[in-house]
Amino acid sequence: MPNLSDFDRLIARRFSGGLTPDLATDINRTGGGRAWFGQQLRPALITDPDGDMVDGWFPSLGRTPEQIFDRQVNEVQGAWEVMWDLSRWSVARRIHSRRALLEVMVDFWANLLNVPITDDDACFYRVSYDQAIRRYALTNFEALLKHTVLHSAMGLYLDNAVSTKDAPNENLGRELLELHTVGVDAGYSEDDVKQSSKLLTGYRVDVWWPSFRSFYDPSVHARGPISVMGFRHDNADRDGRKATMAYLRYLARHPATAQRLARRLCVRFVSDDPSPALVTAVANAYRANKTAIKPTLKALVDHPDFAQSAGQRIRTPTEDYVATVRALQIRLQKPVEDNDFANAMYWQYHEYGNAPFEWPTPDGYPELGAGWTTAGRVLNSLSSHVDLAAGWWPKQGAAFRPFQDWLPALPATLDAVIDGIGRQLLGEPVPAATRQGVATVLGLSLDQQMTRVGDWRVLTILATLLDTPTHMHR
Repeated sequence: MPNLSDFDRLIARRFSGGLTPDLATDINRTGGGRAWFGQQLRPALITDPDGDMVDGWFPSLGRTPEQIFDRQVNEVQGAWEVMWDLSRWSVARRIHSRRALLEVMVDFWANLLNVPITDDDACFYRVSYDQAIRRYALTNFEALLKHTVLHSAMGLYLDNAVSTKDAPNENLGRELLELHTVGVDAGYSEDDVKQSSKLLTGYRVDVWWPSFRSFYDPSVHARGPISVMGFRHDNADRDGRKATMAYLRYLARHPATAQRLARRLCVRFVSDDPSPALVTAVANAYRANKTAIKPTLKALVDHPDFAQSAGQRIRTPTEDYVATVRALQIRLQKPVEDNDFANAMYWQYHEYGNAPFEWPTPDGYPELGAGWTTAGRVLNSLSSHVDLAAGWWPKQGAAFRPFQDWLPALPATLDAVIDGIGRQLLGEPVPAATRQGVATVLGLSLDQQMTRVGDWRVLTILATLLDTPTHMHR
């Protein structure tokens, strides 16, 4: 593993799926962590052969919502199977794509604007929804908000697809305020929720009956003056889309939205309890740049609190799964059989309660690390570390690094063997207490001379190092 500074490692762990020798080489080649981060903000300019490779593995994701619907109706392929492929594709890209920061931000925004792939109606449009998030994940929040809140998948999930002037449904109007923008602390009223919901009427989606279509119907739009948290519009036109766009623009640029998004970004990338100074700096960048995401992220990374936050973010189960595959240098191959790695891995990471896009309620998975530190979660991670390090399951459809390739030149002390493996696996020197812990697990002393290290001992070293705080944090 090429050497990196502490800051470079921090950047890599927070804004990628996990440190690898190829990533470390990329960071050094571009001039360090900050330069690499700047490059990652322009994903279209990054050649991504491994990501392109993954893109060709799941042909169901290239079909339109109507095609996905028709194939389910005709019993060719269930939409739920397409959703499994969307999950697999997303995890495979997090493992292999060089556009690492984009994958991280897609996950962040998809969680903020959560539409679960398990929804029986929204699922037909969920691939299209993912594409919208990807398109705007590094542009500006105003554009991202407009293209997600008014998307057919969101309309179906939060019932805006059936909301009319005669029977407004308040689900989306409420969650738009509570979860997607200003937050409950902004002090909006029940009347604000009702007004918000009325303004969102007209965006329709028919599923099953009378036909499969997504459209705007001005005849069901609720006309009349609108007032929501300082936003006012006469909303006199039969077609209310201009008024709706103005409303979403207002919410995206609201100071409360800036504060809420800034805090959520700081929790995700810095600390469970970010300082007011950090949150304010990020919120100010967001507002000064008219909701642009790139300068907002740069303000976060440039703040002193970020550099001082190493070890403060616990990996979620899925982040841990991705980082483990990457650390072990397992290379996925195009799946052909159900038991091939890229297919079977879904059933492995799904067990750990954090599979992509499967949180059932609109608030998304918990961002606070405390939500992922239960005994059950830790035991599940320890189990997956052994399975993956040993290549027990999934074991076909992927290339695993041979155990003996992890070893430094022998003979060497056990201390040097553990540290040599750890530097390759974790990207940094192994702390003395950790080396002693691994030796205890092996039942050997650190100063013992090793002329040969069997595969079982290498596996034990790998799995034990993956269980340490160094790996379990990002």
